[in-house]
Amino acid sequence: MSKETELYAELSDAVFNMEDDEAEKLAVEVVQSGYDAYQAIEQGLAKGMDRAGKLFEQGDYFVPELVLCSDAMYRGLEVLKPHIRTDSVAVKPKVVIGVIEGDTHDIGKNLVKIMMEAGSFDIIDLGRDVPPLEFVEAAKRERAALICISTLMTTTMEGMEKVIHILNEQGLRDQFKVVVGGGPVSASYARKIGADGYASNAAEAVGFNKKLLGIGQAPEAAGLTETVILP
Repeated sequence: MSKETELYAELSDAVFNMEDDEAEKLAVEVVQSGYDAYQAIEQGLAKGMDRAGKLFEQGDYFVPELVLCSDAMYRGLEVLKPHIRTDSVAVKPKVVIGVIEGDTHDIGKNLVKIMMEAGSFDIIDLGRDVPPLEFVEAAKRERAALICISTLMTTTMEGMEKVIHILNEQGLRDQFKVVVGGGPVSASYARKIGADGYASNAAEAVGFNKKLLGIGQAPEAAGLTETVILP
C-alpha cells in the first residue's frame, strides 16, 4: 500500500471512529504531502461516512454516532476543501439539491454538495426539511438540469415521490432529471417512484450525475452497479 493510499484509509478510519483531531491531522498531512485533496475526500472522508451510514442502516450506529462521525468529517473538510482542484468547464450544469421535508439530517447532502461543486456543477442548495413543491419551483427558477433529493428517514421517503408527482402534474417531468439517495433509499424504490437514478453514496455522485446528464459519457455506457441510472 502506498503512503497516499494509506493516508486515505486512515482518514476513513478517523471519520468512522469519530476522531476529530486525527481527521484534521491527517488532512493536513495530505496537503503537506501534495496529494490530491479531492481524492482524500472521496477515498477517505466520504468512505468513512459511508461505512458509518451502513452501520446506521443495520441499527449498530444511531444519530448521535452519525453526528460525531460528521464532526470528524467536517474537521477534515475544513483543511482539504480550499485545496480542491476544480475541473475547468465553460458552462456548469445547475443542480438543485436538498433534504426532503420532515428530515433535518443533512450530513450526506452536504458531502454530495461539496464533491459536486468540486466536479464543476453549479449547486443550488435548498438545505434540509424542504417541501416537495420547493424543489420544483427552485428547479424552474434556476433552470436546473438536475434535482437531487436525499433523506435518512423511511418516514419521509414519500416526499420524493411527491416531487415527481408535481413535475408530472405541471407537465415538466421531461425538463429535469431526478436523482434520489440516502440511507433507506434503494434503486428499486427509485424505480418505483419514477426517478431517473439512484446514487448509492457521495463518493460516486459526481461521475454518476455527469453520466446521467450525458457529460463525457452517455448514460447507457455508464456500466454502473450500486449506483443506477434508471430506464
